[in-house]
Amino acid sequence: MAGWLALVPAVPFLLACMLAIPRARRLWRLTPLAVLPALVVAFAAPDGAHARYDWFLLGTELALDPIGRGFLVLSALLWGAAALYAQGYHRDDSKVVRFHVFFLLAMAGNLGLVLAYDVVSFFVYFALMSVASFGLVVHEGRPECWRAGWVYLALAVIGEVALFSALAWQVGAAAGRLALADLAVVPPSAAVLALLIVGFGIKAGLLPLHVWLPLAHPAAPTPASAVLSGAMIKAGLLGWLRLLPSGEPLVIVGDLLLVLGLLGAYFGVIVGVTQRRPKTVLAYSSISQMGLMTAGLGLALRWPELAPALIASLVFYALHHGLAKGALFLGVGIAERPPGRWSLLVTLWPALALAGLPLTSGAVAKLALKAPLEDPSRPDTALVLLLLTLAAAGTTLLMVRFFMVIGRSAGPRKLLSWWMVGPWLLLSLAAFALPWAWDPESARAPLALDKVWSLSWPIGLGLLVGFAAMLLARSPRVPRIPTIPEGDLLEPLERGSVKLVRVLHGWVPGWQGGFEPRSFVDRVLGLRAFGEGGERVEIGLRRWEVQGAVVLLVMLGLFGLLAGS
Repeated sequence: MAGWLALVPAVPFLLACMLAIPRARRLWRLTPLAVLPALVVAFAAPDGAHARYDWFLLGTELALDPIGRGFLVLSALLWGAAALYAQGYHRDDSKVVRFHVFFLLAMAGNLGLVLAYDVVSFFVYFALMSVASFGLVVHEGRPECWRAGWVYLALAVIGEVALFSALAWQVGAAAGRLALADLAVVPPSAAVLALLIVGFGIKAGLLPLHVWLPLAHPAAPTPASAVLSGAMIKAGLLGWLRLLPSGEPLVIVGDLLLVLGLLGAYFGVIVGVTQRRPKTVLAYSSISQMGLMTAGLGLALRWPELAPALIASLVFYALHHGLAKGALFLGVGIAERPPGRWSLLVTLWPALALAGLPLTSGAVAKLALKAPLEDPSRPDTALVLLLLTLAAAGTTLLMVRFFMVIGRSAGPRKLLSWWMVGPWLLLSLAAFALPWAWDPESARAPLALDKVWSLSWPIGLGLLVGFAAMLLARSPRVPRIPTIPEGDLLEPLERGSVKLVRVLHGWVPGWQGGFEPRSFVDRVLGLRAFGEGGERVEIGLRRWEVQGAVVLLVMLGLFGLLAGS
C-alpha cells in the first residue's frame, strides 16, 4: 500500500502533462479518474503508511497519519466531485483543455501536500497548488477575473515567501533535518511564528489576509470555486497543525489566533449579509467558518491539555465544512441553469448543516469543537463558548441571505446534465451520512435533548433575524443596507495607493513624463536584438506560468543548498 502514496499526486500531475500533447488533449475526460489513488489511500491505507523516494526532491517522504487521513478524505471526495461536475459544466467550453490542465495541477499540489512528510515536498506541493489555482481564477477572462487573479497571485507570492523563510529558518534550527515532525519539535522563534501565521493565514482566509477570497470565488468557474473554498483553503489549517508545536503552551500565539479567528467569524457574517451574489455570500461564509476553526486551533495552542480533543474536532470540522460548502457552490451552478430552481430544496440540507442543525454533520462538528470547553472547572472559557455558540446564528443568517440571492443571476442557458447533478447530490447527502460513516457513536450525541436545544436556539435566532430583515427590506420607509464591496478592506487600500501614485507622479523629479513598464522590460532584457528567436524567448519569459516555474526551481535550489550545508 505504501507504493500507492506516490500515485496520489503523480497521477493528476502526469495527466496534466499529457494534456499538453496535441493528440492527447481529449484525455481531459479522464480527469475524474485522477483522484482514484487518493481515494484508495484515504480509505484503505493503514495509519502510519510511509514511503521514501531518495531520487526525487532531495529525498521525498510521504506518509499518512490520522490528521492527514481526514484531510485526504476531504480533498479526494471534493476534487473527485468537482471533476465529475466539470465534465458537464465545461463540455462546450472552448478552453476546456486549459481548465483541466490547471485543475489537475492544483489537484496534484493539494493531494501531495496532505501526504508530504518532509519540508521540501510540502513546500513544492503547496506552491504548485497556489500557482496553478491562478489559472482557475482567471479562466473566464473577464476583467473581474483578472483583477481577482492578480490580487490572489500577489497574496499567494507573499505567502510563499513568508512560508519559505519560516521553513528555511526552522530547517536551520533543526540542524538541517527536513522531516516536518522534526521541525515541529524545535521551539520556533517569534519571527518564525509570525511568518507561519502570515504564510498559512493567507491561504486560510485569516483576517485581515482574507481579501483574495471574496474576489476569487465569484470569478472562478463553479467547480473551481468548490475546491478553492472546500479543499484548498484548508491547506492553511493543515500547515498550522503540522508545524505549530502543541506540546507546550503558546499563550501569545494562541490568544492571537483565537481573537483573529473570532473576529473573522463575525466579520464574515457582517459583510456577507450585504452581498448580492450567491458565490460571494458563500465566500464570506468560508471566512467565517475558517475563523471558527482558527479559534479552535488558538485554544489548542493556549491550553495544550485540550489539544488532542480540539485537533480531532478540527479535522472533522474541516471535513464537514469542505463537503457542505462544496455542495453549496455546486448548487449555485445547478440553480443558474434551467430547470434548476427545484435544486433549492436539496441545497437547503447542506446549508442547515453549516448552521449545525441536529442530524447533520454540522451538529457533530460544533458539539465536538465546544465539548473540551464545557468543563465547569474552566470558567475562563465561558465567553469563548458563548461566542462559538452565537456564531451558529450568524451562519444561519448568512444562509438566509444566500437563499435570497441564489438563482437571481442568469447563468449559461444550457440544460443540466447528470454529470453536474450526480456529484452535487452526493455531496449534499454527505451532510447526513458523514457523521455515521465517521463515528456512529458521536453521530448520536446531537440527539440528546439538551444538545438539541443548544444547537437549535442559535438557528432559530438566526432565522428570526433573517426573516425580520426580509420584511423590513420590503418596506419603502426602511433604507436599504449598502453593499460592502467584495474586496472590503482591499478597496480603501486601492484608493489610497492610487492617491499615493498621483502624489509621487507630481513630486518625483523625472516622473512627470510618465513611465512605460513594457519599454523598461524591453530595455532590461534586450532579447529582441537577437531577432525573431530572441523575441520568442522574451515573450515566453513574460508568461506567468514560466515565471512561476522559475520561482519554484530557485526555491528548490535554495532548499538544496540549505540541506547540504
